[in-house]
Parts: sequence; structure tokens; C-alpha cells
Amino acid sequence: MFGTQYYSLVAGLKEYTLDGETKGFDAAGIVAEILDEVTTSDAAQVRLLYGYYDCENLVALRAGRSAHNPLGNFSREELVEELKDPQRLPEPLARVVKAYADPESEIAETVDTSVRFEVALFAAYYALCRVKGGRFLRAWSEFDRTLRNVAAALGARAAGRSIEEVTVGDGDVVNQLRRSSAADFGLRGELPYIDAVIAAMGEEANLLNKEHKIDLIRWNEAVELSVFDYFNIDALLAYLVRINIVARWTLLDAKRGREMFEHLLAELDGKELIENKQ
Repeated sequence: MFGTQYYSLVAGLKEYTLDGETKGFDAAGIVAEILDEVTTSDAAQVRLLYGYYDCENLVALRAGRSAHNPLGNFSREELVEELKDPQRLPEPLARVVKAYADPESEIAETVDTSVRFEVALFAAYYALCRVKGGRFLRAWSEFDRTLRNVAAALGARAAGRSIEEVTVGDGDVVNQLRRSSAADFGLRGELPYIDAVIAAMGEEANLLNKEHKIDLIRWNEAVELSVFDYFNIDALLAYLVRINIVARWTLLDAKRGREMFEHLLAELDGKELIENKQ
């Protein structure tokens, strides 16, 4: 079955982005505009994508940190209430919150509370994406989990820490990361980006340069996963992934944020050429 095609919305993405720039790059405003235009089921996909930031914010809040990413679906005040009594979080995430709040409860029997809260929460989030996500979101979340696990494993190995403590979820790649002593964890034939991650993590001393290289891998994957999507929700999700990266770098490094912004506009121009051939 074909999903809804957002011809006018996709054609207006460049304008939304430019409007965002004039307001100091308002990523949250761009997300809100897209949510207003898509169907209820597609809006659920957008919110599921941004559930990642809800997890980040819950981890920070529970740890007593003040950091809060405004791109999440919930405000800091709302998450304070959710930590006390989850009512609005997706059920798998709420179950983790409840289990760690009361490790002796029946709900805790369904959650592995022997791992850190952060690990359990993100494992639940990625599992939710596998079940509820559409084609792009399923593929993206699996890639994102794997990329983060590889980077975390390399960092843990360099620091002499347990790789098992920093990797999220399970599966063949996670098992390889936890068991292999090879420089590439035996994954060179399985993950085409493994060498780029190793180079970024091991050869780059500058933290910002390291993060930039990792985010370029993430950017390129979002483009690759949506290469045949022009007007549907998957095209919008891939666009939002890149919006999130631009927003991050606008805060971390204004110059690089601007470069990524211009890169995004160039890609949108390319999409317009494709549209003109339809």
C-alpha cells in the first residue's frame, strides 16, 4: 500500500529551512510545521523519531543534570511528572521508568535492571522503533544503534572499560563487539562504515572533529536510506534527521553548522531537479 504523498510539503522544505535560518535556525519550528501537515499515522512516525531525545532527556533528568534537548516530544516539566508516574510515554519506555523506580515490582521482572538505566531505556526505544517504525525508521534506528554501539565500544576499549556496559540491545553485531579482540571487531565485511568510525575514534584527537566525522557518516546514511523517496513520510524523516544534525552543529560549531546547512540546501535543490522531471 502506498503512503500519503506530500508533494507541496516536500517542495516547501527549502522554504521552511530558510525561514528557520532567519530565526536562528529554528529546528523545533520546522518539526512543528511538518507535524501540522502530515497524517496522524505519519505524525506518529515523526514523534517516534524524536523519542530518542526524550530518552536523552530522561537520562539527564534522572541523573540530576540540567541538560534538556528541546527537540524531544516532552518539556522538562512534563518529563519530571513522567519520571514520577509515567502516563504519556510509550509503553516500553514507561515500563523501564517504572522498573527502575521500583526494582521489586512485578513490572521490574520484565526489565533487565542489572544494566544501567540509560542502556535499558535506549534498548527499549530501539526495540519500539523496530516494531512501530515504518521502512525508513526501522532501518535508520538499526543503523543508529549500531553506529553508536561501535563508537561506544571503541571508546570503552581505548579506556580499558567493559564494552558490555556501554552497548545497547542485542544481536550479532553487539555480540561481535563484546567478544572480538580484532581491531575492527571482525565487522569490516559487515559494516561498510567501520573503517571511517575507527579512523574518527582512534586517529582524531580533537573531540569536535571526531564528532563531526561521526555525524557525516550519519548524514550520508540518512541520504542513502531515502534515495528513492521523494514525497513520502520517509523523505520527510530523512530530511528531519539532517535537520537534527544541522541543529546540533549550529550549537557546537557555528561555522560547521553553516556548512551543513548549505549542504542540506544543495541536496534540496537536487531533489527539485528530480521533481521537475516527473
